[in-house]
Amino acid sequence: MKVTVDQGLCCGSGNCVMLVPDVFDQREEDGIVTLLNPEPAAELHGAVREAADMCPAAAISVDEGK
Repeated sequence: MKVTVDQGLCCGSGNCVMLVPDVFDQREEDGIVTLLNPEPAAELHGAVREAADMCPAAAISVDEGK
């Protein structure tokens, strides 16, 4: 799995950070998403998919790399 974020789309809701803090964080100054781990461990894949699905701005993309 390869994760990317579009900071230009992010609205700073923080859902992704609450769901997967090992993969996502937020900038202090404006709450915009930052990506900590673009290739998360397999045990985090389900939570990362959920974060992408729940993102109100559709700022998270997941490439399953099949």
